Amino acid sequence: MTSCKTTIALALVSAMTVAGIAAAQAPGNRMSLSIPAGKIAFGPTGVKTEVGELLAGPAYGDLAKGAHGTFIRMPAHFVSPLHSHTEDYLAVVISGVGVNTQPGNADVPLPVGSYWFQRGGENHVTKCVADTDCLFFLYQPGKFDYVTAK
Repeated sequence: MTSCKTTIALALVSAMTVAGIAAAQAPGNRMSLSIPAGKIAFGPTGVKTEVGELLAGPAYGDLAKGAHGTFIRMPAHFVSPLHSHTEDYLAVVISGVGVNTQPGNADVPLPVGSYWFQRGGENHVTKCVADTDCLFFLYQPGKFDYVTAK
């Protein structure tokens, strides 16, 4: 049980560190704020598979317009189509077990507290390999897009 609590604490510290760095870099973001987890407003992204849709909950910024910190809720067993994003992004696993990999690479399970960096323009697949939904915190210095590979 202590190991689980330590892992969760490390994940939260990682997310807060990433959020703090991201917020410091966000243009014009000078407002301090605290948002309880239950108050994060998740909405549809339009990215769907047969198991459900990715949901996005803003921490700061607007993912459709520019630099942002966003929580992404991914349904259990979600496997994205091969895709890319124009901008680089980084992500921290808050709950569940994720995978983010490029074509031809083996899956590397990323449990709570794990981190990945995804280079813009590089095709990849993102998965939630848990039996429960996954929650990731994403920081991106530009707007979010989702370009399905041809």
